[in-house]
Amino acid sequence: MYQRTTSPTEPVPTDGRRRFTRKALLAASALGVVTALLAPVRAGAAPAPAAPTAATPLAANGQLSVCGRQLCNASGQAVALNGMSTHGTQWYAQCVTDGSLNALATDWRADVLRVSTYVQEGGYETDPAGFTARAQKFIDAAHARGMYAVIDWHMLTPGDPNANLARAKTFFTAMAKKYKDHPGVLYEIANEPSGVSWSAIKSYSEQIIPVIRAQDPDAVVLVGTRAWSSFGVSEGSNESEVVNNPVRASNIMYTFHFYAASHREAYLSALDRASDKLPVFVTEFGTQNYAGEGANDFAMSQRYLDLMKRKKISWTNWNYSDDHRSGAVFKTGTCNGSNWTGTGVLKEAGRWIRERIRQ
Repeated sequence: MYQRTTSPTEPVPTDGRRRFTRKALLAASALGVVTALLAPVRAGAAPAPAAPTAATPLAANGQLSVCGRQLCNASGQAVALNGMSTHGTQWYAQCVTDGSLNALATDWRADVLRVSTYVQEGGYETDPAGFTARAQKFIDAAHARGMYAVIDWHMLTPGDPNANLARAKTFFTAMAKKYKDHPGVLYEIANEPSGVSWSAIKSYSEQIIPVIRAQDPDAVVLVGTRAWSSFGVSEGSNESEVVNNPVRASNIMYTFHFYAASHREAYLSALDRASDKLPVFVTEFGTQNYAGEGANDFAMSQRYLDLMKRKKISWTNWNYSDDHRSGAVFKTGTCNGSNWTGTGVLKEAGRWIRERIRQ
């Protein structure tokens, strides 16, 4: 979609108390020591946030799990997370700062930050240790502000996730080891598979999920779908290939991506049908065309949001940066400054999506 260049499944575990007990100590501890996670800020820098209270998404909901077709909190109640995705951290790390994340958590009132680690395009493959550490820094910063974090393995080209299987195993082993006792992570194991069969994506998923589960048996895993995570619609298929041949794993959800100006009735209908039969998380969408450019189609976007609200489908919008495209929420140059709050620093799409998150 966004070309970013400059079952029989296992039974779903229902013992939410087991998961919550396993990670509850860290969640509770985080409330007391969170200020220690934040390095003292320099004079003139954005102030560190106050310690999260029970009002923050992470403190209020604890360990998430998949119950039926829904994302549920530690009490077994269905929840829908709303938030933003970073752009590629090789290009726009300067947009993920104490100040910008304070704004996202408190001014925007977001529940979740998707941290996008590109594999190619100057990303992870050039410096695995460096990009792993960078992603962990941003994930920790989201947690410190009471938000969940989606760990996005942003494979795009090549479109076959198996091409990066060894790298993915290394990355997710490191991530799962670090966050195995933390309730605030979801693992997105393949951003937008394309030009590859669903059976190949399923095979990849069934190799990566055990790598994560070996370290972190409780966290939700998000599985990419065919044709740029469109349930195959962009390559002439539909959600039936997943419904009829689901990934053999529990506590997983399937991802769907859309760009409202390009992806019209067929995509909206596929999301509606798929979410009747599968747990779905919309980890990326935009109000523009599939390249994240051009005019915003807010009317079509609102139809998607209305559907997702009605069905309690979680989502993150692309993207929290000042890229020149219309899909980046900040005006170009904002990330070089220190002002992040309010609507004056936002493009039209930014103002629109901020208001939807605040609602």
